[in-house]
Amino acid sequence: MKGYIQVYTGNGKGKTTAALGLALRAMGAGKKVLIAQFLKTGNYSEIKALSLLAPHITVKQFGAPKFVMKKPSPKDKQIAQKGWKNVETLIRSKKYDLVILDEINVAAFLGLIPVQQILFLMEEKPENLELVLTGRNASPKILEKADLVTDMREIKHYFSRGIKARMGIEK
Repeated sequence: MKGYIQVYTGNGKGKTTAALGLALRAMGAGKKVLIAQFLKTGNYSEIKALSLLAPHITVKQFGAPKFVMKKPSPKDKQIAQKGWKNVETLIRSKKYDLVILDEINVAAFLGLIPVQQILFLMEEKPENLELVLTGRNASPKILEKADLVTDMREIKHYFSRGIKARMGIEK
């Protein structure tokens, strides 16, 4: 089966959640899934749940304990580049049917991963690999190269009323 490239971007909530839903669907169909999370690390609720689905779903995290929001440190760049090399190796192994690069668009926007590297991966991915890139601020070049683009647009969000992330819903 031919694999396509999907991008979930925009300023609205739900990009990672949509990708995780796709991971569950793929796993249910007997596919092997890799979720590589850039810019984040930690034992979030979804990570706890996904660990129960190993070895069908593999999760790798490439981020510092604190999510990078504005100016990344040299350590952030080092972690992201190490993660990128890891992802390239795992994709070349052809072990996975679905690879989700969570927050990769933000990593590119912040200059941690060059857009050219992502475009090259998109071009050279195995034919049967489904590739999903999530995160706000996706490069127009990435959007142009993708087969499917979903823009999650925030219309209203309770965070603007000061409501913090809730366990099991946002974290």
